[in-house]
Amino acid sequence: MAGFDDVTKKAQEFLKDNKVTDALKSDKAEGISDSILDAVASAADRATGGKHHDKIQQARDAADKKIGNDGV
Repeated sequence: MAGFDDVTKKAQEFLKDNKVTDALKSDKAEGISDSILDAVASAADRATGGKHHDKIQQARDAADKKIGNDGV
């Protein structure tokens, strides 16, 4: 597991870098995350025949709040 631990450590260091943090909080990153969340929500909506549209939208919005930067 030494290799996995090394990768984990490098990933943690990467995410602490100020340039990386700023990029993840950028408007471009927000737009990309919104597009992905919209696509996933649409696919889930189609898969369920629209029966759970409200729940899917709530889940999409909750995910956006966790990973997005709107209001930051």
